[in-house]
Amino acid sequence: MAKKEQIEREEALSAKETPVAVQASADPAADNGGEERLTLPETLPVLPLRDQVLFPAVVVPLAVGRPGSMQLIDDAALEESRIIAITAQKDPSVDEPHFNDVQHVGVVAVIRMMAKGSDGVRIIVQGMSRIRLLEATQESPYLVCRVEPLEDIVPEGEAADVEMTAMARRIGRNFQRLVQMSSQLPDELQAIPQNVTEPSTLVDLVAAHLELSLEKKQELLAEQDVHVRLRELLGALARELNVMEIGSRIEDEVTGELTKTQRHYYLREQLKAIQKELGVDDDRATEIEELREQLEQAQLPEHALKEAERELARLERMPPGAAEYSVTRTYLDWLLILPWNQSTKDNLDIQHAKQILDEDHYDLEKIKDRILEYLSVQKFMKGRTVRHPILCFVGPPGVGKTSLGRSIARAVGREFARMSLGGMRDEAEIRGHRRTYIGALPGQIIQAIRRAGSNNPVLMLDEIDKLGRDFRGDPASALLEVLDPEQNKDFRDHYLDVRFDLSKTLFITTANVLDTIPAPLRDRMEIIGLPGYTEEDKLQIARSFLVPKQIEEHGLTVGKIKWDDQALRLLSRGYTREAGVRNLDREIAAVTRKVTRLFAEGRKRPIRVTRKKVQEFLGAPRFEYEEVRDRVEQPGVAIGLAWTPFGGDVLFIEAMAMPGNGRLKLTGKLGDVMKESAEAAYSIIRSRCDELCARPDFFRKQDVHIHIPAGAIPKDGPSAGVTMLTALASLVGGRKVRPQVAMTGEITLTGRVLPVGGIKEKVLAAQRAGIKEIILPERNRKDIEEDVPEEIRQELTFHFVRNVDEAMRLALEPPTELVA
Repeated sequence: MAKKEQIEREEALSAKETPVAVQASADPAADNGGEERLTLPETLPVLPLRDQVLFPAVVVPLAVGRPGSMQLIDDAALEESRIIAITAQKDPSVDEPHFNDVQHVGVVAVIRMMAKGSDGVRIIVQGMSRIRLLEATQESPYLVCRVEPLEDIVPEGEAADVEMTAMARRIGRNFQRLVQMSSQLPDELQAIPQNVTEPSTLVDLVAAHLELSLEKKQELLAEQDVHVRLRELLGALARELNVMEIGSRIEDEVTGELTKTQRHYYLREQLKAIQKELGVDDDRATEIEELREQLEQAQLPEHALKEAERELARLERMPPGAAEYSVTRTYLDWLLILPWNQSTKDNLDIQHAKQILDEDHYDLEKIKDRILEYLSVQKFMKGRTVRHPILCFVGPPGVGKTSLGRSIARAVGREFARMSLGGMRDEAEIRGHRRTYIGALPGQIIQAIRRAGSNNPVLMLDEIDKLGRDFRGDPASALLEVLDPEQNKDFRDHYLDVRFDLSKTLFITTANVLDTIPAPLRDRMEIIGLPGYTEEDKLQIARSFLVPKQIEEHGLTVGKIKWDDQALRLLSRGYTREAGVRNLDREIAAVTRKVTRLFAEGRKRPIRVTRKKVQEFLGAPRFEYEEVRDRVEQPGVAIGLAWTPFGGDVLFIEAMAMPGNGRLKLTGKLGDVMKESAEAAYSIIRSRCDELCARPDFFRKQDVHIHIPAGAIPKDGPSAGVTMLTALASLVGGRKVRPQVAMTGEITLTGRVLPVGGIKEKVLAAQRAGIKEIILPERNRKDIEEDVPEEIRQELTFHFVRNVDEAMRLALEPPTELVA
């Protein structure tokens, strides 16, 4: 029985599949009796559309492929009226929509034509009128709902009628303009405004052909008030016209540019053909063409591209033999090779950066913290511009300032470039030479950027304190622009004569002293001091960095040579006396070379480097602790502490009396400030002769000579005041200075001891020289607590004084008591 019903159903469907020709009119009332003869059933099957909204009076083709929808079409085709309800889905991704998955305002439509294919059913439907879905009466195999018609609401009154007519005419004219401008709408659609007189129908037909969003189309379909629909459509049509006009203008501009480029290409090809026909050498034309191709691929900024195109045009008109030809060609090469837009991405992994900095350098915590802080700020800026710091590492030689720049670049993930400023006297070395000069080139800054290959490298300016100046200019003044983040974004090299952005570059400078750096340049930099290493620091650096490096550089393996800590301490104390580790590295290399020779001569067993082996390889130590004890064996000698560009140093001050009339003589290549300190100390001692001098007439019958050894080395500064006063007190009182006691501090005529700088460097120098006690101004106590490592504070004894009486009491041995 079921088989018989299926056969009858297929026969009925085949009879209905005969295509029916439909004369689609702009006015649905003209089709087969019009909308007024359409009888709306109480329930209708609902065909949901995924990405489309159907309007009344519109005829559209549809492809039906879902099983439920195909069943709906089959059942509707068996009916004489072929009426269905069509509405849009709320979510196009739903495959089997239910009542709440579809829009509840749609249209009642008539199936005008139907044909089956291998991929589904194709139908042509015509929307008739608006309807509202009330409730679902069936949801499987397809949706069936109770429906009600939605009547148009037309405002009454002459004013409303006139306004609606005006809006309908404006819609018609704008729609005709849109059809004329659009290449996707057929010209036949221009007849719609002329053939349709009903405003409601006009809105539906025009909205159906506009590229509006599904939400906007659904709003127009659901709106019953014709006046509101006209106003909404007029606004949407105006926006579409505006978009179309802007798009048309852009297309015209692009087409014009392409036409110009194509015309130039054809002309150049014709020129090549003419040159080839005439037998003219086309090497120059090939060169020009290669330059033009490189220029198109270089992605230069607009201002640089404009200058490059102008120079290329000049080069093209210039004969190869002209003097300017090679100059212009070199200039273009520089413009093309610079990394205008090439940047490296910063590695913002803070732990990874810290690990790299710790691997390459021991201690230097302040600098490492500053780099990690910079990376932390950049990580949270999330693509926004970060103001790059201008760091200046100040410290004695050999503490790792230059090598630290490479580690920073590796930690940040940037390219590294270095330029030395030592001895530079020509301002053009920074800003470049103008192209009018023979052999002109860009300055060292631009050349370093080119070597780095990116516009955001780590650029190290080494020895900035050793810049010179002469008649060729002042390089330090030229660096004011380079090292100012507010100015270097528009840095203009004299050779290039176009702006280059240096604000992305991380500048790092190094110096031994700050005094020779001009104040405006110093103000642009963030000063970070590297005072030097303690003996324990040197031991750790030698063990972790220097020894493995020398073993590798000499072709040995770790198992063949082993170093004792005491041997390394002996090298640090007895063979080097420096703030850094450069000489320590040389001494380790000297020992490693001698060990390498032993293995080359046939030794097989590993060697353990001990203190005895060090003296065997290098000879007797050059520095001995006994020196500071031997020098103070007689009155008139005191030990001072001094700061030098190479770290701290120990200073011996000697005073001697001779027959005379109280004059003071100073030797040792002293500066003016140091001479004044000596005179102040001399005056204080003379004023206290009654309590200090062994003989009351000392200064009436004796001249005093103060000498500071190492006379070839210039010396200056006020910090030796307390030391010279102590030497004079020792001389006039006949009391020796206590051994292994050093001191520093400035003095006043009233006997106060003032603070001085370079405390950490001086303390480290005292520790290296074997000093056990140090006398310091009271106001330098904070420097000891903040800057001096804990192990040094435990090893040395510090005395803090406020006046010279306290200093002399601590420095001089007690007076000798005469026994009757």
